[in-house]
Amino acid sequence: MADVVCSAGPRDQPFEERHSSFAIAVVAAGTFRYRGDGGSTLMTPGSLMLGSVGQCYECGHEHGDGDRCVSFWYEPAWFERLAADAGARGPMAFSHLRVPPIRELSPLVATACAGISGAEVAWEELSIRLAAATVRTAAGMRDPLAQPAPLALRRVASIVRSVERNPDRSLSLAAMARAVDLSPFHFLRTFEQVTGTTPHQYVLRARLREAARRMMTGDEKVIDVALACGFSDHSRFTHAFTTEFGTSPRMFRIGREARRN
Repeated sequence: MADVVCSAGPRDQPFEERHSSFAIAVVAAGTFRYRGDGGSTLMTPGSLMLGSVGQCYECGHEHGDGDRCVSFWYEPAWFERLAADAGARGPMAFSHLRVPPIRELSPLVATACAGISGAEVAWEELSIRLAAATVRTAAGMRDPLAQPAPLALRRVASIVRSVERNPDRSLSLAAMARAVDLSPFHFLRTFEQVTGTTPHQYVLRARLREAARRMMTGDEKVIDVALACGFSDHSRFTHAFTTEFGTSPRMFRIGREARRN
């Protein structure tokens, strides 16, 4: 595992690299274009970047400066055994470039993001759980959508970075659409095509990841965390948090204290 911080920006030219092992990277901050076999995609916070052995790839930052990823690398033989245990059949290779931010992986993604902010994390266990969950999830994903146009990528990236800067800010669909000069209908369709999730789901998961990070790294009251992350009251936060992570904020915090001891 490594906390990989990239400072590249629009003026930096991407260069081709090659994966020497299987790779799963949790995008913790920033956006970047990830190009590999079969096309390219916009990587956003909460998504997973996937890489197979021998795959050539490029990472470009034409939409903004920098990103931060929690990266895991797996030796081929070890990963293929794990993938088989997780239910994969045949030679192992990722058929997708990324997994979008989805509920099934939210607890693992939040744990990884909290870990690079100082939370105590059992990294070896997390690497195994992340790999197994990623293999199962990727196997059930439909074929990649058509490649979005560069203008669509730029528009969505600007909204994603705005959400990342201010996850507590109230952003309606209409306001986000106006900010990138699109109708609500076209913005909704474009955003989902690029990120793999709706604007509402994306904003909600960004807030919940930040809430989980705060609860794993600090001692704020639950209600203070909820309000700081854009939730209007305790009950709505508790419902959203429990739905996303499978446990209430209170039990989540108790579990954190138990791990400390």
